[in-house]
Amino acid sequence: MRTTTPHQHSPHAHGPTAHPHADAIQAQVLDLDAKVMADHVDAVIEWMPVRSAPTRIVDLGAGTGAGTFALLHAFPDAVVTAVDSSAEHLKFLRYRARRDGLDDRIRTLQVDLDAADWPDLGRPDLVWASASMHHLADPDRALRTVRDALGDKGLFVVLELSGLPRFLSPDTPEGRPGLEERCHAALEPSTSARMPHRGSDWAPKLTAAGFEVAAHLALDVAIDSTENEAIGPYALAALTGLRRAGAELLTTEDLAALDELLDAASPHSILSRSDLTLRTTRFVWAARRPDTDEADEADEADEADEADEADEADEADDPFSPAAEAANCERVLGSRRHGLDSAV
Repeated sequence: MRTTTPHQHSPHAHGPTAHPHADAIQAQVLDLDAKVMADHVDAVIEWMPVRSAPTRIVDLGAGTGAGTFALLHAFPDAVVTAVDSSAEHLKFLRYRARRDGLDDRIRTLQVDLDAADWPDLGRPDLVWASASMHHLADPDRALRTVRDALGDKGLFVVLELSGLPRFLSPDTPEGRPGLEERCHAALEPSTSARMPHRGSDWAPKLTAAGFEVAAHLALDVAIDSTENEAIGPYALAALTGLRRAGAELLTTEDLAALDELLDAASPHSILSRSDLTLRTTRFVWAARRPDTDEADEADEADEADEADEADEADEADDPFSPAAEAANCERVLGSRRHGLDSAV
């Protein structure tokens, strides 16, 4: 059953990792997240209020390329610059690009997004940042850098999340109900200290950086393991991460319960459960640079004069008005909303 209630963290490793093996584990988790969330990513791309099909795209914090490849398929004339701090992730991305015959449409850049100076990103029509901005120590500086790089008619799309995904129901596992929530609660203080911007409302940050927020989207996602065979392995990888991070924080009883879930040989292994449900909440903001060239300023002045003389109903004729954006979201997504809701 897929819940589509209107209305998190793809665990990217965009910053330094403790050891090289961590990147390989993160790559596996990102790949599983991409398989489970592919329909939702495609729906978000359809929803984006682009004024024309972008041909120069930057995937900021690309990870292993879930967004990169979705954007390449959505915009067949586009070239994507995939930016990430992880050499391991970019190596995986390049391998997949060669395998799929897309290497001539992808450029990769290994960049510390907290660095003061980034390499030249060109003049992109679209910058896509999925679950990457909350990893930054100074996201406000990064937002200003993106604003300066973005083309005048370009779009900046920020997809963020409120927390890590959940998989277990509150009454499981048997004997230790509420295990998953206790794990998350135990890790929350250290997680918040490392990533204080996770769960932020990015609209004020975007505005402060000089953007105009064009549209906002909220996604409540619930997908049963019976719908997607990758949910079991995804849950295994996610709970393995919780077990590792919570080794010194969880009770002996909770650690033992986790170990049983993570033991593939156990009859209670998470891979044997048929009651898993991926539950996650993700939010999307689409923002533009204000038009600044003389022609655009003249157009805006003309539009302002016309608006003063026009009736309120005329706003519906503006393809980028709030009403038109909401109507476009409904038209594009229709019955395939996947738990998407538009607030403009």
